[in-house]
Amino acid sequence: MNFAEIEYQDKAKLTRNQVINLYAQCGWSSAEKPEQLLLALGNSHTVISAWHQNLLIGLGNAISDGALVVYYPHLLVLPSYQNRGIGREILKRLQSRYINFHQQILLAINNAVPFYEKLGFQHSQGVKPMWIYDGNDLNFSQKSDKSE
Repeated sequence: MNFAEIEYQDKAKLTRNQVINLYAQCGWSSAEKPEQLLLALGNSHTVISAWHQNLLIGLGNAISDGALVVYYPHLLVLPSYQNRGIGREILKRLQSRYINFHQQILLAINNAVPFYEKLGFQHSQGVKPMWIYDGNDLNFSQKSDKSE
């Protein structure tokens, strides 16, 4: 596959089956809540998708107040397309819209931290991430623990 064959789109028509396939293949628990997932993506401030021959191979989204703060909750690339710069390009395109914002925020699982650090993200000083979460992503936490 040639990098030039990847097409990046903003506001692409995302089909339910392709979105669920992407999230399921990446092991994300939100694939088990398809209606909520599609609603969440539809309500995002920005969604950038990556396509190869009409196949959704990657996706990233941003939630923002439109002025000061942006949060990047999802960045996924099909496992068979990973480590080819696709996730980097999606995040680069997202960040270009929020370059002058006061805060750009994300949560990274442990094995993804080096990827985000290469893109300029750093651990915040004196701030602890906190959440209430109803998912069950034990696979992520187990993988993360093994990579340390």
